[in-house]
Amino acid sequence: MDIGYEKERFESFKIKASVAKKFRKFSKGISKSQSMTLLLMLEFFEHNGIAPTETLGPKMQTLEGLIKKRINGVIAILKDIEKTQTKPPAGMLIALQEQQEPKKKPLILENNNFRADKDSRTPGS
Repeated sequence: MDIGYEKERFESFKIKASVAKKFRKFSKGISKSQSMTLLLMLEFFEHNGIAPTETLGPKMQTLEGLIKKRINGVIAILKDIEKTQTKPPAGMLIALQEQQEPKKKPLILENNNFRADKDSRTPGS
């Protein structure tokens, strides 16, 4: 039984035998009862706003084209972000790392190896 439809009674449709056979085969293929299959089909058409007589070929191709354009737009945005926000700081860091260390000035040390003359006095003497 169909869940939620147990207490409803059955109706009959007058359809051609070949169409009924095809519909039964389709219903078995999706593992649903015939009532639920028909309900799912009707809800699909209502939800998507299409009619069974319309073909999805051009609409699907248009949708695919729109999706590709959106994806290309997102890729362009990511590349721009990468160029303007990610690479300059990374380049600056690399430049800082590659810079030579500043030249070290020789340290001026006190020279204690001088000879004291009589005229010169050292502190504390």
